[in-house]
Formats: sequence, C-alpha cells, structure tokens
Amino acid sequence: MEIFFLFFYQQSYTLIMHAPNISVSHFLALRPKYVKGIFAEYKSLSAFREDSWFKSLFVRKVDPRKDAHSHLLAKKEDNNLYKIQFHNVKPECLDAYNKLCEDVLPSIHADSEYPCELVGTWNTWYGEQDQAVHLWRYRGGYPALTEVMNKLRQNKAFMDYRNERGKMLLSRRNQLLREFSFWNEPVPRPGPNIYELRSYQLRPGTMIEWGNYWARAIEIRQQNHEAVGGFFSQIGNLYTVHHLWAYKDLQSREDTRNAAWQREGWDEVVYYTVPLIQHMESRIMIPMKTSPLK
Repeated sequence: MEIFFLFFYQQSYTLIMHAPNISVSHFLALRPKYVKGIFAEYKSLSAFREDSWFKSLFVRKVDPRKDAHSHLLAKKEDNNLYKIQFHNVKPECLDAYNKLCEDVLPSIHADSEYPCELVGTWNTWYGEQDQAVHLWRYRGGYPALTEVMNKLRQNKAFMDYRNERGKMLLSRRNQLLREFSFWNEPVPRPGPNIYELRSYQLRPGTMIEWGNYWARAIEIRQQNHEAVGGFFSQIGNLYTVHHLWAYKDLQSREDTRNAAWQREGWDEVVYYTVPLIQHMESRIMIPMKTSPLK
C-alpha cells in the first residue's frame, strides 16, 4: 500500500492523504472526534498511540505474505468446507419447492454415508423475494465435497429431486466458503428465530484487515448469543464475507444492534471497516420446517 503525506506545519489542517482503499471523500467525511484526534497526533509523529488510526493503516497482526489468506483466517483444528446455495424460485412454485426440499434434504443430512450436514435452510423474508438459502457443511474439506457429489449422482431420489426442482427455479448460484477462526461453529439452536444474513463484498486485498478488526468485534457481538457463523468465500464471488445472526424477532434485532453501539470499541470497528466494503446486502430469513437452525 502506498501512502503519501504532505504536511503544512503553519496551517491547522496538516494532512492530505492518498491511499488505494481510502478515498478523499472518506477522509473528508471523517467524524469530528476522529479528525481532531488525527490532527493532534500528527503534530508530533513520536506521540502516535498504538491504536491510532494512522497505525491501523499499515500495522497488521497477521502478515499476509506468509501464507494464503484462507490458511491465515480459517480454523486450524478442522478442515470444514461450507457451501451456500441461493435458489430464486418461481413465485407460484414456492410452496411446492419448500415441500420438495423438506422431503429430500433431511434424509441426506441424516445419512452417515454422506460426510455432510445441513446447517440451515431458509426462505428470504426481506431482501430478494421468493428465494431459498441452503447452507451445507462438509467435514473433510474438498475430498468430502467430491465424495458427496459422486454419491448423490448415484442417488435416484436426489436426481429425481434435482429434475423436479429445476422446473421450479428461475436461477440459482452457490459459493464455497471457509469459516473464520474467531467465529463459533454453527450448531443447531431452538426457535423460533429469524436469521439475518449480512453479505459484504470487500475490496480485493482487504480480507486480512477485515479479519483483524472482526476478531475483536465478535466479542462485542456475542453477549446476546446472536452470532451464528462467519464465512469468507473460496470459490464463486471472491472477497465475499457472510455473517449469520439469529434474533427472536425484528424488534430484538433492532434492540441488540442498538445496544452494540453502547459498548466500547464497536464504533471504531464500524469506522475502520466501512472503507473496506464495496457492496453490502442484508437478508432477513425464516427457517424452513426441517432446518436444524430453528
């Protein structure tokens, strides 16, 4: 990252900055308390605080040159691979599609011959309408995924399901994901809950920074047990992050998110990570009847 600084010592504004991931408009829009802090720090370079905004630009807790980002950010104790599926269903077919999934997907989840688990399955309530979202976990990584795919091709019930499903869909897409090391592994939970899937398209080259900030932020957002899982893409749209949250209802979601702003450090995490994002999206989802995440 190249950063160029020009100091004008006799003027109250002392910093003009150009950086690949921070635009001038972002810099000019900085909140007053941070702008004041930045100006004060630059009056004496020797007085920089360890957690200063300037230091955060180039001090990394993880050196991205030592290994692939996926190895640095993913859990070391397991080799789980996740697949997320987005199915856009013809509006008139949604009920039939849900019934078809409820008849077939749990049997794959329960069969020990398949090294995979259905983590959760939902319909989108707010966001893209008439959409189904399925999240699968493959214990054993890519070999487990390949084994499951090969076995399913020999499974007549599944192939019939795929053929029937194809008649109901407008489009579909998927991604292969790893889970962040600092998030909990998703486990079944009782309901009723609503789920929020927040998806972030990051600027290329910023995944390490995102991981460093959220490794601290997740501790703030665990207090109400709303954090379900955090993932980053390996295949599909790259530099995509998915955060999955659970709430009792929309009001508890609002209350929980508002409460986070009262906790020390949350405002700084938001402030530092916003410039890393190119695009973001939120889905509110309702679990299907057979979803392990109720």
